[in-house]
Amino acid sequence: MNMITTDALASMQFALKWNHGQVSHTDGYFARKVNMWRDCFPKPLYDALIGRENGATITLDKIPGGSLPAFNPNQVVTLPLDRFNRKFRDNVLVPRYGRFYPKGALSGVANIFPDNMAPFRYGPADGTVFEADLNHPLAGREVALSVRIDKIFDKIDERGGTCVDWIETVSDGGPGMQARMNGRPTDFFSGAPFERPDNRPDKVFYETPRMVDHLDAKARELITGLYARLLPPGGAVLDLMSSWNSHLPADMAFSRVTGLGLNEQELAANPRLADYTVRDLNADPTLPYDDGAFSAVICSASVEYLISPLAVFDEVARVLAPGGVFIVTFSNRWFPPKAISLWTTCHEFERLGLATEYFLQSGKYDKLHTWSMRGYPRPADDKYYPEQPLSDPVYAVWGYRK
Repeated sequence: MNMITTDALASMQFALKWNHGQVSHTDGYFARKVNMWRDCFPKPLYDALIGRENGATITLDKIPGGSLPAFNPNQVVTLPLDRFNRKFRDNVLVPRYGRFYPKGALSGVANIFPDNMAPFRYGPADGTVFEADLNHPLAGREVALSVRIDKIFDKIDERGGTCVDWIETVSDGGPGMQARMNGRPTDFFSGAPFERPDNRPDKVFYETPRMVDHLDAKARELITGLYARLLPPGGAVLDLMSSWNSHLPADMAFSRVTGLGLNEQELAANPRLADYTVRDLNADPTLPYDDGAFSAVICSASVEYLISPLAVFDEVARVLAPGGVFIVTFSNRWFPPKAISLWTTCHEFERLGLATEYFLQSGKYDKLHTWSMRGYPRPADDKYYPEQPLSDPVYAVWGYRK
């Protein structure tokens, strides 16, 4: 079968596209088995899919009403400070403006029970009360939708199953959490956000080379695809916090690829690097390069280890030529002893907001974007298969030097 019918099965890529302030957002989700007969769609999307072939893309400028929760002002409640339970399960929660916490941490709120893990947003507070926004993180936002048909399958039989609401599935789990609240910076930086369990010099932790992949093959493929889309062909690229694999497209040529990382053996084994420098950015956040030396900088699965990220982002801006792009990619896997405490306490989509805040705080970047992709099946040869059936999610933030 090569056409979507009322009785088709298909794999599809969904993407929610929305803007907030200075930042554009795209949140993607791979739907492996869409059942046109059984699953739920907004009627305009269903009608647009019928009759389309493999590879077709359908775009709706606005998701039809009712598909996403509407913003309800009654879901913004003012509560006494003691209604926020700082001890939640095995965690100690510290309320900060704009951060997200499980609704179950609230007490005395109608229809919210202690096991409710859905997020709410902590708003303005004074000495006696705080504001809690219980709305869905995307509520009230204008969201466009695109759907790409990857593959259409013949249906062998129909043996029950559940109806999947694909808009709910794509929008659930965090999209929307990366945006600021009311245009005000999220309070990521109070307290001691950059502490780490292992405070020894990083060169001690990284002195032994680790020639391993930290993400599964599908996640690495997605990162490489993003770099192929965003990096300028023939440009000079700096691979920041580099290792033995730069995740660059094999068929894409650059004038120079320079690496900066912590382990010389890993850097020497990287076939894409023309030259490299061993440097601990947590000991010295300066970059040993001339102003405007690079047309692009990438940082793959490493931003969570920076204890002086604002200084590093300023330095990256300095070594980027005007219009040059800085791309930060990450997932939900890291070395626990060396990740900053703030990173480990954030929701996955809040980490997109944190990385975006690094760009915004610098003030030296514009045309900021965030991107997420979830839902792909984990490769069968991955060591975590089948215990973890889905591939590692991929998140990215990028901006361009002003």
